[in-house]
Amino acid sequence: MSNNSFARKGPLTIDGFADSGADWLPRFKAYIDDGKTVVVSPHKVFGPQTNDLVLQLRKRRIMRIVLGGMLANLCVESHLRELLEQGFEVSVVSDATAGPRHPQWGDGYAAALINFRFLAHAVLSTEETLDAMSRS
Repeated sequence: MSNNSFARKGPLTIDGFADSGADWLPRFKAYIDDGKTVVVSPHKVFGPQTNDLVLQLRKRRIMRIVLGGMLANLCVESHLRELLEQGFEVSVVSDATAGPRHPQWGDGYAAALINFRFLAHAVLSTEETLDAMSRS
Protein backbone atom coordinates (compact mmCIF):
# COMPACT_ATOMS: atom_id res chain seq x y z
CA MET A 1 0.00 0.00 0.00
CA SER A 2 1.35 3.41 -0.94
CA ASN A 3 0.22 6.63 0.70
CA ASN A 4 2.47 8.90 -1.41
CA SER A 5 4.15 10.34 1.72
CA PHE A 6 7.37 10.88 -0.21
CA ALA A 7 5.92 11.07 -3.73
CA ARG A 8 7.65 13.57 -5.95
CA LYS A 9 8.58 13.38 -9.64
CA GLY A 10 12.09 14.69 -9.04
CA PRO A 11 14.17 16.69 -6.55
CA LEU A 12 14.08 19.87 -8.63
CA THR A 13 10.41 19.94 -9.57
CA ILE A 14 7.14 20.41 -7.75
CA ASP A 15 5.04 19.39 -10.77
CA GLY A 16 2.09 17.40 -9.50
CA PHE A 17 3.08 18.15 -5.91
CA ALA A 18 -0.15 19.93 -4.91
CA ASP A 19 -2.70 17.50 -3.47
CA SER A 20 -0.42 14.53 -4.24
CA GLY A 21 -0.18 13.23 -0.69
CA ALA A 22 3.32 14.69 -0.52
CA ASP A 23 2.09 18.30 -0.46
CA TRP A 24 2.50 20.60 2.56
CA LEU A 25 -0.11 20.43 5.28
CA PRO A 26 -2.61 23.22 4.58
CA ARG A 27 -1.97 24.95 7.92
CA PHE A 28 1.78 25.23 7.14
CA LYS A 29 1.55 25.98 3.41
CA ALA A 30 1.55 29.79 3.74
CA TYR A 31 4.70 29.67 5.86
CA ILE A 32 6.55 27.31 3.51
CA ASP A 33 5.50 29.20 0.36
CA ASP A 34 6.49 32.56 1.88
CA GLY A 35 9.42 33.18 -0.51
CA LYS A 36 11.94 32.99 2.35
CA THR A 37 11.73 29.33 3.30
CA VAL A 38 14.22 27.02 1.59
CA VAL A 39 13.17 23.47 0.76
CA VAL A 40 16.09 21.17 0.10
CA SER A 41 16.10 18.14 -2.15
CA PRO A 42 14.71 14.98 -0.54
CA HIS A 43 17.04 12.65 1.32
CA LYS A 44 17.54 9.21 -0.14
CA VAL A 45 17.58 6.96 2.92
CA PHE A 46 17.47 8.45 6.45
CA GLY A 47 19.98 11.29 6.82
CA PRO A 48 20.91 14.46 4.95
CA GLN A 49 24.18 13.10 3.54
CA THR A 50 22.65 12.66 0.08
CA ASN A 51 20.91 16.01 -0.24
CA ASP A 52 21.91 19.66 -0.11
CA LEU A 53 20.70 20.51 3.41
CA VAL A 54 24.12 21.26 4.89
CA LEU A 55 25.08 23.33 1.83
CA GLN A 56 21.86 25.36 2.02
CA LEU A 57 22.33 26.00 5.75
CA ARG A 58 25.97 27.03 5.35
CA LYS A 59 25.18 29.33 2.41
CA ARG A 60 22.81 31.18 4.73
CA ARG A 61 25.21 31.06 7.71
CA ILE A 62 22.63 29.16 9.76
CA MET A 63 24.25 27.22 12.59
CA ARG A 64 21.33 26.64 14.95
CA ILE A 65 18.73 24.06 13.91
CA VAL A 66 15.27 23.23 15.27
CA LEU A 67 14.49 19.68 14.22
CA GLY A 68 11.28 17.65 14.03
CA GLY A 69 9.84 15.04 11.71
CA MET A 70 7.72 11.98 11.30
CA LEU A 71 10.21 9.14 11.85
CA ALA A 72 11.95 10.00 15.10
CA ASN A 73 14.11 6.89 15.38
CA LEU A 74 15.15 6.88 11.72
CA CYS A 75 15.11 10.16 9.76
CA VAL A 76 15.07 12.62 12.65
CA GLU A 77 17.81 10.84 14.57
CA SER A 78 19.92 10.42 11.43
CA HIS A 79 19.58 14.13 10.63
CA LEU A 80 20.40 15.01 14.24
CA ARG A 81 23.58 12.91 14.21
CA GLU A 82 24.81 14.24 10.87
CA LEU A 83 24.05 17.87 11.69
CA LEU A 84 25.91 17.52 14.98
CA GLU A 85 28.87 15.95 13.15
CA GLN A 86 28.82 18.91 10.77
CA GLY A 87 29.11 21.32 13.72
CA PHE A 88 25.55 22.63 14.00
CA GLU A 89 23.74 23.33 17.27
CA VAL A 90 20.60 21.20 17.14
CA SER A 91 17.47 21.22 19.28
CA VAL A 92 14.77 18.58 18.80
CA VAL A 93 11.09 19.39 19.26
CA SER A 94 9.81 16.29 21.03
CA ASP A 95 6.12 16.75 20.25
CA ALA A 96 6.88 17.57 16.60
CA THR A 97 8.26 14.09 16.01
CA ALA A 98 6.66 10.68 15.79
CA GLY A 99 7.89 7.13 15.59
CA PRO A 100 6.63 3.64 14.87
CA ARG A 101 5.62 1.07 17.47
CA HIS A 102 6.24 -2.57 16.72
CA PRO A 103 4.83 -5.47 18.77
CA GLN A 104 8.22 -7.22 18.92
CA TRP A 105 10.83 -4.50 18.37
CA GLY A 106 9.29 -1.93 20.70
CA ASP A 107 8.60 1.79 20.67
CA GLY A 108 10.72 3.65 18.12
CA TYR A 109 9.58 7.03 19.43
CA ALA A 110 10.61 6.25 23.03
CA ALA A 111 13.97 4.92 21.82
CA ALA A 112 14.56 8.07 19.79
CA LEU A 113 13.72 10.35 22.73
CA ILE A 114 16.38 8.62 24.82
CA ASN A 115 18.96 9.16 22.09
CA PHE A 116 17.82 12.75 21.50
CA ARG A 117 18.52 13.50 25.16
CA PHE A 118 22.01 12.01 24.88
CA LEU A 119 22.82 13.83 21.63
CA ALA A 120 20.91 17.08 21.09
CA HIS A 121 21.78 20.43 22.59
CA ALA A 122 18.16 20.56 23.81
CA VAL A 123 14.98 18.48 23.65
CA LEU A 124 11.99 20.77 24.04
CA SER A 125 8.24 20.78 23.49
CA THR A 126 6.74 23.03 20.82
CA GLU A 127 5.66 25.47 23.51
CA GLU A 128 9.16 25.55 25.05
CA THR A 129 10.71 25.98 21.60
CA LEU A 130 8.46 28.90 20.72
CA ASP A 131 9.19 30.51 24.08
CA ALA A 132 12.95 30.10 23.59
CA MET A 133 12.72 31.50 20.05
CA SER A 134 10.76 34.54 21.22
CA ARG A 135 13.57 35.32 23.70
CA SER A 136 16.33 35.02 21.06
